[in-house]
Amino acid sequence: MNEITSTHNPHVKFLVKLATDSRARVVEQQFIADGVRTCSTLIKNGSTLLELYCTYVQLEKAQELCADNKITVVTEDVLKKISPSTTPSGMVARFAMPEQPKQLTSGIVLVNISDPGNMGTLIRSCAAFGKKTVVIVEGTDPWNPKCVQATVGTIGLVDIVQCSWDDLLAQKKQLTLHALVVSGGKKLSKLTENSLLVIGNEAHGIAPQLLADCDELLTLEMPGGTESLNAGVAGSIALYVGSVL
Repeated sequence: MNEITSTHNPHVKFLVKLATDSRARVVEQQFIADGVRTCSTLIKNGSTLLELYCTYVQLEKAQELCADNKITVVTEDVLKKISPSTTPSGMVARFAMPEQPKQLTSGIVLVNISDPGNMGTLIRSCAAFGKKTVVIVEGTDPWNPKCVQATVGTIGLVDIVQCSWDDLLAQKKQLTLHALVVSGGKKLSKLTENSLLVIGNEAHGIAPQLLADCDELLTLEMPGGTESLNAGVAGSIALYVGSVL
C-alpha cells in the first residue's frame, strides 16, 4: 500500500492531467473515475483497475474492492486536488481504457452530444436495457470523469466506439440506423436486434446529411404538448420502448 501526502507530488499532477485533458487520456489509454459508487461498479463489472486512491476514512471500503497493492492512501487535500468533484466522496480510481471492439452490435449512436451528463445518462440507459454498443460520433469525451460518473460506472458494461460518421457507415454492415427526430418520423416501436438508435445533439439534433444515411426516422409521441425533451430523457425513453415494449 502506498501513500501520497503532498499535492505537489508528480503523480498528483499526472492524475489531474488525466482528469482534465482528453488528449492525455488517449495517449495514456487511461481514465479517471470519481466517487465510491462509480469506482465500485466499475471494479465489480470487471474494468481493469490500475490504482485506487482513497482517504483513511474510505480505506476499509477500498480493501473490500481490491488488494492492498492497488491502493494508495491520500490526504484530504490530495483527494480534493485529484477529484473532479466539488464535494469528493473519498475515493478516486485510475482504470485502463478498454480496447474498441472489432465488430459493432445493436445499441446506440450518439452524434455530437455535448453535455457529459446527457451522454452518461444515455450510456447508463443503454447498459440497463441490454444494449452492448455505444458509438460516439464527435461530441464530448465519454471518458471525461463527469461522463463516467453520470454512468455510475455502467460504462464498463458497454463497448464504447469512437469514430467518424463515415467510419460508422463502413463498419455497421447488416446493422440498420434508426434516427430519433423531434417530429416527422414513424411512431417508435420495438426495434430489431440488428438496430442502432441514432440520437443527435441537444440543440440541433441530427444534421440533414446524416439523416439521409439512416434507414428510418422515428419520433416519440408526446400528447402533453411539449415541443421536445432533453436528449438524455428522450433517448432513454426511446431505448426502453425500442428494447422492452
